[in-house]
Amino acid sequence: MPKPYSYDFRQKVIQAIELDGLKKCEASELSNISRNTINLWLQRKAQTGDVQALPNRPPGNNHKITDWEKFRANALTHGDKTSGGDGAIMAG
Repeated sequence: MPKPYSYDFRQKVIQAIELDGLKKCEASELSNISRNTINLWLQRKAQTGDVQALPNRPPGNNHKITDWEKFRANALTHGDKTSGGDGAIMAG
């Protein structure tokens, strides 16, 4: 994942658009960033009130199986079967 742009840089680009009246396409050319990036920053500012980058969260350990005892019991009972894509065996 690329390093996010600095908070100061984000603020300067948004300030140039909002306060100085610079067009988004002009700001993207001057700053050497895409117009889509500027749009995302403006959306974030509208939603949160700030252009701060989201915290970089490392991928977690998101197991879908939460009840391991139920999973083991199901595996022993239905070990030779597959769910067939609908999950009917595991749902029960």
